[in-house]
Order: sequence, then C-alpha cells, then structure tokens
Amino acid sequence: MSSPRNARNRIDVPMDRGRSMPSYDAETFGRISESVARYIGSWGFIAWMTVVVFGWVAWNTLAPVAWRPDPFPFIFLTLLLSLQASYAAPLILLAQTRQTDRDRVTYAEDRARTERLLADSDYIARELAALRMALGEVATRDYVRGELRDLLEDINDKINDLAPPE
Repeated sequence: MSSPRNARNRIDVPMDRGRSMPSYDAETFGRISESVARYIGSWGFIAWMTVVVFGWVAWNTLAPVAWRPDPFPFIFLTLLLSLQASYAAPLILLAQTRQTDRDRVTYAEDRARTERLLADSDYIARELAALRMALGEVATRDYVRGELRDLLEDINDKINDLAPPE
C-alpha cells in the first residue's frame, strides 16, 4: 500500500496545482446576494437613500464653505451612487437568476403533477365509462320493481278471473 507521499511522485496521478482563485460557497453567496437585492428593492432602502442624498446635498449646500467636503456639482456623491449601482446591479441579476432557477424547478414539478392528475382523471373516466357500460346490462332497482309490479298485477288478474263471481 502506497502512502500519500509516494502518490505525489507517481506519473499516473495528476499533480495538484492548487487554485489560482479563492474558493467560495456559491449557495451562501447566492443567499447573501438575494437578501441584499431584497433590501435594495424595499421601500426602507429607498427612504434611507433619499434621506442620505438630501442630507448630503443640504450639508454641502448650507454648511460653511470650509466644512463642505463635496461642493455643488457633488462629484463625490455621484461617484458613491455609481459605486452603489455597480455593486447592486450584479447582485440583483444574480438574485433574479436564482429565482429563475427556482421557478424552473417549480414549473417542472407543477407540470409533472399536472400530467399525473391528467393520467389519473383519464383512468377514472375510463373506469366510470366501464362501470356505466356494465350497469347498462344490469337490471336496475326501478326496472326490477316495475317488472314485479307488472307480475303482481298479472297474478291478481288471474286470481280475480279464477275466483267465482259472488
């Protein structure tokens, strides 16, 4: 039995080159991106962002000139909003892709369930048709009662014919 050290020197075993990119858990990253996208799409985020932008504009317009970090064209604010948008867009797209994948699985399951229901309803319809055909050949309760009533009337008529007149 060879040790792991000897396996490293064998030519039939590929060498472990290591990863040039750091590894990450795609599921965890996806869940985080969905929660960020969900928050970015909320009214709370829009309200918070509106307050920050109005506060930034108010501070850089109304504060003393020496205390204004970003005067009128608000270049730094534009840079911050662009940076936020450049990170938000891929996260939103990733969340949409994950939702599309989940929807695809849900649709496939729904389609399979619908096909099973259709097959079951076809089977039940065939069985019901077979029962109706079988019942068509069987005497129903009303038919038997009618026949018995007719026989009883015939017997009563014969008894009345045989009885001597009084």
